[in-house]
Amino acid sequence: MSSANSSGHNWSQKSKTEEEEDPLDQMISRTGCAAFHYAVQECMAEHQDWRKCQEQVQSFKDCMREHQKQRAEELRSRQKLRQATS
Repeated sequence: MSSANSSGHNWSQKSKTEEEEDPLDQMISRTGCAAFHYAVQECMAEHQDWRKCQEQVQSFKDCMREHQKQRAEELRSRQKLRQATS
């Protein structure tokens, strides 16, 4: 059996901020809608009632819908390009 000091994988320690990076936050950041998401979170923290945050929720929803629309268009154009080069 190999010891912990034997050569093999050299796992480096991640910094505290890397360990705490939420995968959901990473995904939302890639959409360009992070500011809207944070606005919903801030509103919820302040009011503790999602019904009082409908404006922020709707803005986030609109942003995500636009991102999904752009992503779908991008995927369709890539698929057309692949079909044209096949």
